[in-house]
Amino acid sequence: MKTYQAKPHEIDRKWFLVDARERTLGRMAAEIAHILRGKHKAEFTPHVDTGDFVVVINADKIHLTGKKWKDKVYYHYSGYPGGIKSITAEKLHAKRPEELVRKAIKGMLPKNPLGRKMFKKLKVYTGEEHPHQAQKPELLSL
Repeated sequence: MKTYQAKPHEIDRKWFLVDARERTLGRMAAEIAHILRGKHKAEFTPHVDTGDFVVVINADKIHLTGKKWKDKVYYHYSGYPGGIKSITAEKLHAKRPEELVRKAIKGMLPKNPLGRKMFKKLKVYTGEEHPHQAQKPELLSL
């Protein structure tokens, strides 16, 4: 018996809608990363992007447990000496709430060109409105 390997032109992609209202960030991000990779499908192949598109709405209403709002710190580096910047989850949420969701999910995807391709299938919005009604995303209950 031969092992099935999905070909890129054979993959059937769906669109899913996730409401982030009162959802715990890490748990939700793990489920979404699972869908973006395509691990929920029988034809999952590690070296092929078999995942689906995910639209996340209400990213501004997510929930973090414990003292993570104040203690969790995100860093980025400009490349120059002394150029390391940091921001807490609370301040990042006040500035760009959708960025918290993006960073959490991106950290759970592979760190290679395939992971970057998977990440492009994620769409995150702060409110209820999103421009993907034409794709008819089905509501995903995590």
